[in-house]
Amino acid sequence: MLRVPRPPVRLTLVVVSVFFATAVLGAGLLRAATYKPAPAAGAPWSSASVAPVPGVEGRCGTVPVKAARQLRGMWLTTVTNIDFPSKRGLSQAQVKAEYQRWLDLAVAQRHNAIFVHVRPSGDAFWPSAYAPWSEWLTGKRDGKSPGWDPMDYMVREAHARNLEFHAWFNPYRGTQPGPAGPGADFAKLAPNHPLIKHRNWAISYPKGKNGRLYFDPGIPEARKFVEDSMLEAVQKYDIDGVHFDDFFYPYPQAGQDFPDDASFARYGAGKSRGQWRRDNVDTLVREMQERIKQLKPWVKFGISPFGIWRNKTSDPAGSDSKGLEAYDAIYADTRKWVQQGWLDYIVPQLYWTMGFDKADYTKLLPWWTALIKGTDVQLYIGMADYRIGEDGAWSDPGQLDRQMTLNEKAGVQGQVHFSAKQIRADRLGAVTRYKDNHYASPALLPRMSRLPADPPAAPRLIAATRSGPAMKFEASADGATSWALYRVTGDAASLVATGRAGSAVIDPAAPAGPATYCLSGLDRSANEGPISPPLATS
Repeated sequence: MLRVPRPPVRLTLVVVSVFFATAVLGAGLLRAATYKPAPAAGAPWSSASVAPVPGVEGRCGTVPVKAARQLRGMWLTTVTNIDFPSKRGLSQAQVKAEYQRWLDLAVAQRHNAIFVHVRPSGDAFWPSAYAPWSEWLTGKRDGKSPGWDPMDYMVREAHARNLEFHAWFNPYRGTQPGPAGPGADFAKLAPNHPLIKHRNWAISYPKGKNGRLYFDPGIPEARKFVEDSMLEAVQKYDIDGVHFDDFFYPYPQAGQDFPDDASFARYGAGKSRGQWRRDNVDTLVREMQERIKQLKPWVKFGISPFGIWRNKTSDPAGSDSKGLEAYDAIYADTRKWVQQGWLDYIVPQLYWTMGFDKADYTKLLPWWTALIKGTDVQLYIGMADYRIGEDGAWSDPGQLDRQMTLNEKAGVQGQVHFSAKQIRADRLGAVTRYKDNHYASPALLPRMSRLPADPPAAPRLIAATRSGPAMKFEASADGATSWALYRVTGDAASLVATGRAGSAVIDPAAPAGPATYCLSGLDRSANEGPISPPLATS
């Protein structure tokens, strides 16, 4: 993704949408104790699955219930403190307070997921046996613990607000460039950084002040270590998703190739270097999917790639675009990952405007929707909130609003917005505009047919009490992970609120007069059980 601050537009043939701007973002058994949360009341997960369908099935009394099924999320970026924490070395109380405010923003935007950067550059926001503590949290590059577990806190607090928590990892980045990070200087790494012990895994690229260290994707032992370091978080924490952005092999620098001659000579097996590199990335993606499902079948795996796979001029199967090609430039065969079913969801970064000649949103969106057709991989779109206010078409506050209208017409199942800080800024009122038009009501997460399904039994609404504008309910929802509250209006019952099991069931804006409500329970994978009998309030 293009990240702030934005480098000069790189359209040699493209706008290079690097998940953060170039200047900014860039083995063995797991040793942690296994944490395997039971689905709500402890019932085992069923191997059955429910096919995704639009809307919600069921009736509230005599009328149908209806609710949007849409993922709505934002990226919370930690590297160089872009979003969070606001600066390095804050106290535990300060970090927690800031995170609470980001969750409050997500709830206010009627989001249902948050994507938190927990491994930005070979580091960790949890006590890890594989990586040093992140300096963006601790303020120091000594690898020492801050004395608490941010990951545990972040996951629990997100779930308390019924937000999915997707742990966002950069697999192969080992450091940030200087002066913000240690660059390619081993002397500046944390003492427990794995690339000190495994110098043969490290590759420095590019040359100069913007250099950084990478884990060599071509060395099988390095790849296994990187996988283990991420799977440690899957095993230890109750996360809902594992998420990568578009950083695999680094984006190319003029006149420089990624210096992996040694690993290519040893492991290339007669392939072209480009195909060998793609095979290395393919192996990472395929193995992560397999290993995640072995650990916790309900955890989703998704990637947010650069928005162009290949151009039609290079490959007839490519998109009608003239930009940098992820397949050739960063060796990411995103089309293959979808076709092989190695992902649960994909979030292409379509960070261009409608009508942009080299990468037109209206032409790229149909290419991605056609790609996922007939697969069980879900399509969400990465939205460029950070570009609002730039010169040209981005100075129109309705640009994202119109893009989201196109998404809905095309059957896209949600959006993720970059980034949290830009949502809070609401430049030109563009965020308020798309929220009012597209996120005006709560939404349930899309069902995912490949995940375990165990819909709970029908809950009960027992009694209701008014408290100011809100209506509070006494309810019973045994076996549910979360609940959905419907209120009858006219000839349908619409979704008015959602919450995690154990939280108070509340309609925050109840009508002044009588109303009729129904409640449903959902399992960990957003499969909805039967609707409760209606309850009429006076």
